[in-house]
Amino acid sequence: MKKSKILIVSDMCGYGKVAAAAQMPIFSYMGHDVFTLPTMLISNTFPYGKYAIMESTSYIKEALEKWEELGFRFDAITTGFMASEEQAQMVAQYCRKQAARGTVVFVDPVMGDYGKLYGGADERTIACMREMLRVAHLCFPNYTEACLLTDMPYHEEGITSEEAEELVDKVRKIGARSVIITSCIVNGEHAVVGYNHYSDTHFLLPYEEIPVAFPGTGDIFSSIIVGRLQDGDMLKNATRYAMDMLHHWIDMNKDNEDKNRGIPIERHLSEL
Repeated sequence: MKKSKILIVSDMCGYGKVAAAAQMPIFSYMGHDVFTLPTMLISNTFPYGKYAIMESTSYIKEALEKWEELGFRFDAITTGFMASEEQAQMVAQYCRKQAARGTVVFVDPVMGDYGKLYGGADERTIACMREMLRVAHLCFPNYTEACLLTDMPYHEEGITSEEAEELVDKVRKIGARSVIITSCIVNGEHAVVGYNHYSDTHFLLPYEEIPVAFPGTGDIFSSIIVGRLQDGDMLKNATRYAMDMLHHWIDMNKDNEDKNRGIPIERHLSEL
């Protein structure tokens, strides 16, 4: 089977398995060729409370110019956190050009969770992510991010299946063709909800939550889906597979002393 050239456009963490540091080993193990464009460098994951950050807007601008001159092409691009509106506009423009040449664009609009924006994020961050969604073939917001993107109210107690479908459709109206929304409570159950534009179908996949928090689980989830889609799998099946694999990995590591590092992905790659 022909494997894909996948470009990861996201932040790079030095200590902890999140963002590009989580995606790279998964894509590589699945046999895809992996390339990176860091939106910023982070010394360690945020839960440690102290960290160093260096954003890379000027580097991205120059790198994309050189890549255009060299004629580099990718089969798929995945995007995550954007450090500024300028970054989002540059990356979105690049994705748009690549998509016109056949590249599939996957967008994770990283900006919040549990009903709130992450520290340092604001209304400009929401605008950045809406810009990215306009070039997405598939996007992966969590429930909080979907509400922020669509100006819908966040309900901690959960929503109905009808409200979940409405939320998915509102995300689609921003521009994404297919949508997966994670971390939902639907009709009293934890669930992932989605829409596949190829089959014009909505789906809802329930799961049992394990009450423990690891940074980077969303990056693991989306990477497994992207890797399987690039291998020819169908969206609903790839989503269910990623949910089950992630649930298993969380369960295997739920007693780890230092959860701020994220899940030690390399120990589990052989299970993919």
